[in-house]
Amino acid sequence: MSKSIQKIYNWTFLTIIIVSIILVNVISSFINSRYDMTNDQRYSLANGTISYLKNVDNFKTRLNLKIYLEGKLPAEIKHFRNAIEDKLKEFKQYTGNKIEYQFINPNIGTDIEKQELFDNIWAKGKGILPMDIVYNKDGSQSQMMIWPGAIIEYGGSTVQSIQFLPGSKTGRPYQLNNISQIIQNSINNLEYILISSIRRATQEKKPRIGFLHGHGELTWPETQRIRALISPYFNIADVTINDTIQVLNNLDGLIIARPRLKFSDKDLLLIDQFLMRGGRLMCFLDKLKINTDTLESIGRAHTTRYSNLRIDKMLFDYGLKINDNYIMDGRCLPKRVSLNNQSIIPWFFNIIASPTSHPIARNVEPVNLEYANEIQFVGEDPNIVLKPILTSSSNSIPTGLAPMISLALPLNYGKNPQLVANPENESNKKCLAGLAEGIFKSHYRNRIVEGYKDTLYRKSKKEGKVLLVGNGRFIANEYDSIPNKFGTGYQYRPKKINNLQFSEELINMNISHFFGNQDFFQNMVDYMLDDNSVLDIRSRQIDIHKINTEEIKSSANYYKILNLILPIGIILIIALSFGLIRKNKYT
Repeated sequence: MSKSIQKIYNWTFLTIIIVSIILVNVISSFINSRYDMTNDQRYSLANGTISYLKNVDNFKTRLNLKIYLEGKLPAEIKHFRNAIEDKLKEFKQYTGNKIEYQFINPNIGTDIEKQELFDNIWAKGKGILPMDIVYNKDGSQSQMMIWPGAIIEYGGSTVQSIQFLPGSKTGRPYQLNNISQIIQNSINNLEYILISSIRRATQEKKPRIGFLHGHGELTWPETQRIRALISPYFNIADVTINDTIQVLNNLDGLIIARPRLKFSDKDLLLIDQFLMRGGRLMCFLDKLKINTDTLESIGRAHTTRYSNLRIDKMLFDYGLKINDNYIMDGRCLPKRVSLNNQSIIPWFFNIIASPTSHPIARNVEPVNLEYANEIQFVGEDPNIVLKPILTSSSNSIPTGLAPMISLALPLNYGKNPQLVANPENESNKKCLAGLAEGIFKSHYRNRIVEGYKDTLYRKSKKEGKVLLVGNGRFIANEYDSIPNKFGTGYQYRPKKINNLQFSEELINMNISHFFGNQDFFQNMVDYMLDDNSVLDIRSRQIDIHKINTEEIKSSANYYKILNLILPIGIILIIALSFGLIRKNKYT
């Protein structure tokens, strides 16, 4: 081969390589694709998210996000900004042009224009909250303000704001080197933050959920927290039957939270027919009552049955039975007591319930249930599927019916209490929350009901769902009563400590803990009302693998030497190889 041909060949080959690299980069800028090789699929969209984004009926018109994270940003914030864009690119793979987004630098323009923009996106504290950041640059301390959020426009108007990172309190800026964990947590939760916000913005019709009253149920002040949790996605109504036949007709779900008074035949009939029409029934019942003041003062107290609620007998026909007992569990919270020989005892009646693999409870933090009744499945109707949702641990045992409770009881079991002979046996687990779903037979199918001869449904018109939790208190929030400014009454607000997630007593004892009651309730309502768009995300398991400190100590020098010598060795081998090739070719 002549030198001129060899030269043309070399230049042609080099040109092809350069053009190929340019084409690959140009194409990759328009195509966003990646392969998730993690076991827990932490970098992939959840199935519920994909289903929601693919459904064109969820987007009647184009949705636009204005994200105010652009400009000269520190590297950590820039990384977070890029993570948002990557996630939105994944969304667009399923929605196409139904979702558009733009990153805006809020610090461009005159001072008047910037202030006008700030006032608009802040929206008197109802929009995006600014975040002040202090960082070191060129040997001096600098401060900047960012707006870590987005405004959603849908249907031609601004409908909602998104807060990606927390806003700063006045006079208390964040240190840049101390917010890495906050940023990482926000990146991990980006999918949930975005899809839940998009879901709220595009939702045209909200399912309607009623809180039943008239039988001593939890009051409005006691359910403020759980109402606030679900109100962005569901319309909430307070319902009292009062012999009104049509009162439940416009509801999709009905919550019966800790009734303490007898249900009339008329009330039970209307609830039964609500379920027969395909309604979703969520019941939180206490079968026993205990005077905790008596227990604290004298160290023991008798329990008594709530007098013939009757709704439990109707639930029995649906396959769910609640017993007049308590579950004692070795996996429980401690309790501070005033005993002569001990100040803290394991309180077997304050259970840390174990979530099952069901989507409602999967990967939810343990749920706190104090004085929980046992749930049993009854009947063998092939049209009804019965599933446990929450259980006790394998070291648990039921009490007798309507037992006497004593603070001295834990002292009889020693420091490592074994409540059963074989505490590792899974069969010892007791159901604390159960689900029945399918085609139900009416509680009144074999009865003659005056006024309902021709309109009574003897079995379900379509599939329904019933969830029964053997505890009525775990969704109740503690609250404060404050006189209103007119002096004519009181206003109520939940206490600062969210008792759906934390215990004030455990905080005072400096015991680290976190409860999943709040997430469990959200998942439950989503599942019961057939909205799974965020259920998969909340129940996703992200495995955090702990570092093996012993292996690090024993192998640290080996890997340090390997990282130092291996790259240098590879370079030396390549250089020697090229030298030998040139020597053999030109000698």
